[in-house]
Amino acid sequence: MEEVLKNRTKKLGIDVINLILKYQQTPVIKVISNQIIRSSTSVGANYRAVCRAKSNADFINKLRIVEEEADETLFWFEILEETQIIKSDELQSLKRETNEILSIVVASIKTSLNRINKSK
Repeated sequence: MEEVLKNRTKKLGIDVINLILKYQQTPVIKVISNQIIRSSTSVGANYRAVCRAKSNADFINKLRIVEEEADETLFWFEILEETQIIKSDELQSLKRETNEILSIVVASIKTSLNRINKSK
């Protein structure tokens, strides 16, 4: 599962970059582009850090960063969609994938916390 999620999180960043590259970089789009590219690529970069966690606490803290970055990416998708900069249908698969990654991460955090609490 670890390798699968590494690949999915990296692909998310690449897919966001490729989507953004299709659009003319107006001042507004440039600002949003910088934010969404940063957050979406951070999902993958921080997930790699999760895979190298040194303790349970480190693992959970790093997962929480992935959670925050995925949620921020969803925020920027909403902005792009609600301002009609990008049509909803172009964002659907990216939003779905980001939500799936977010769900997996949140479930992993809960499972890890439960495991830690049971071992006490």
